[in-house]
Amino acid sequence: MKLRNRWSYRGENRWDWEAFLDDEGTGDLSDVDSVEYLLHPTFPKPLVRVTQPEDGFALRTNGWGTFELSAFVHRKDGTIDKLTHNLKLSHEPPEGVS
Repeated sequence: MKLRNRWSYRGENRWDWEAFLDDEGTGDLSDVDSVEYLLHPTFPKPLVRVTQPEDGFALRTNGWGTFELSAFVHRKDGTIDKLTHNLKLSHEPPEGVS
């Protein structure tokens, strides 16, 4: 399972972006209960828990800079996996997936 992100450039060095889990078709997402995302400390609420499985437990937000994003994947069997991803935001292309 991978932690990934999508971005969309909005102008003036601001992006809408989302982080999500990608099980690459294995079906592992069905074993996930929730995901806690650890954002950069400059976010007002840097720890965000997502319990809705839609779109890979997607977290949607916006910002201006990149950082190493961490996610704690809480599985239904009680185990927790830590994933990291270097958040990508780009002007060219103005939209994408990393």
